[in-house]
Amino acid sequence: MSEPRPSDRPDDSGSDDLFEAIVGEETQRDPDLAVIEAGSRTLRTQAGIPQSEQVPARPADPEVDKALREVEADLATRWGETKLEPSVARIAALMDVLGEPQRAYPSIHITGTNGKTSTARMIESLLAAFELRTGRYTSPHVQSITERISLDGAPIAPERFIETFRDITPYVEMVDASQEYRLSFFEVLTGMAYAAFADAPVDVAVVEVGMGGSWDATNVIDGSVAVVTPIDLDHTDRLGSTPAEIAGEKAGIIKQGATVVLAQQPVDAAQVMLKKAVEADATVAREGLEFGIVSREVAVGGQLLTLRGLGGEYEQVFLPLYGAHQAHNAAVALAAVEAFFGVGAEQQGLLDIDTVRRAFASVASPGRLEVVRRSPTVVLDAAHNPAGARATADGITESFGFSRLIGVVGTSADKDVKGLLEAFEPVFAEVVVTRNSSHRSMDADELAAIAVEVFGDDRVVVEPRLDDALEAAITLAEEESEFAGAGVLVTGSVITVGEARLLLGRA
Repeated sequence: MSEPRPSDRPDDSGSDDLFEAIVGEETQRDPDLAVIEAGSRTLRTQAGIPQSEQVPARPADPEVDKALREVEADLATRWGETKLEPSVARIAALMDVLGEPQRAYPSIHITGTNGKTSTARMIESLLAAFELRTGRYTSPHVQSITERISLDGAPIAPERFIETFRDITPYVEMVDASQEYRLSFFEVLTGMAYAAFADAPVDVAVVEVGMGGSWDATNVIDGSVAVVTPIDLDHTDRLGSTPAEIAGEKAGIIKQGATVVLAQQPVDAAQVMLKKAVEADATVAREGLEFGIVSREVAVGGQLLTLRGLGGEYEQVFLPLYGAHQAHNAAVALAAVEAFFGVGAEQQGLLDIDTVRRAFASVASPGRLEVVRRSPTVVLDAAHNPAGARATADGITESFGFSRLIGVVGTSADKDVKGLLEAFEPVFAEVVVTRNSSHRSMDADELAAIAVEVFGDDRVVVEPRLDDALEAAITLAEEESEFAGAGVLVTGSVITVGEARLLLGRA
């Protein structure tokens, strides 16, 4: 393993002292967040691209920020998203005492291994373009917890997030007292989302599962459309060790008489899904048969698509996202919205093509092959399993054409880390391994040992602190007069990507 040479790095005299001083001042705040934000104030390589409004910063009002931190601290006392007791009993009890808010609007329910959040954003954009008021619930968040609950295409305001939490707290406490286990972090957030959507009120909710399907906390809705993005191996300790076993859990979102929009799947996973659809008397739309991609070509800032939907072909659709996987997500999203409107069943013909084009052209998906800096170009992508990493590697190769690509990788310890690194090995000239602030993050030295197996000793740099890792990668990208053609890809975890966004000035 190699360390960055002192002469390769900008002078940082005094910056470590400043960093530690800022962290020390934040004694009343979450220590991990204090470290991240202190890093964002001392990092020398700032981004020059305006921040997407899809990822909100901390509230500017100190009182609101304090109240939001109190909510976050309260939620943090509950089971995290990685500790589960597979049951919908607690969330069902919460819905009951809240008056079943999740039944106040129709829903589109999304499961799968990869692509759920991007697909949800596309569905939301399409529905909004057709003048429907939308609520979107996705996870995890990139930077702010408020991202998880969106109204009208934008993250819920922190004031409304706080108000919703306070409104349902007495009911949460009632359920806590009556159940064997308290409601988890994710269950409380799910209750908040469903309550916020009913209060808005929304015309339709777009809901992404947290994990699995059948016992996921979101699965107290009756989605008239069930969307299944590609299934691959992830969370195998909880969902199963084969695509078919995982599909069995995810098929739990298919409700009686629903329409199932099925992305391309491994054969055994598709068989499980189709069997469940038959049992539920559900209608199935399959990518590659009832809908799909007719053509696509790389374009400036994204790609140009011709999509075949349930009602016919949609030509000249610009999607401002990179990678073939996003084109497939777009096809799935379009079919889901057509199914929601009854296209191909109750009605024939296309949705309004200009509206569809306008909707796709407005899509943003932060942390998914997102460019956050130029000279050299820094790209963020939240790939955290081998299938996602392969899609990202293909997308960045196709769309960017870097002469030299440096990876910054920080992963969770419970993932297939070697498989993820193997997927990136052909495209990374060198890799800087690091860690994020989460307790789930893999130790940098442990990650380095795996990286050396995949890349070899001379292609691996170790920087335990993420701010140092970013600077090391940028320095490596600028070496050997390759300034114009080199790039950096930050990946391995949504948390790593979110913290890198802060450090690069995207807050």
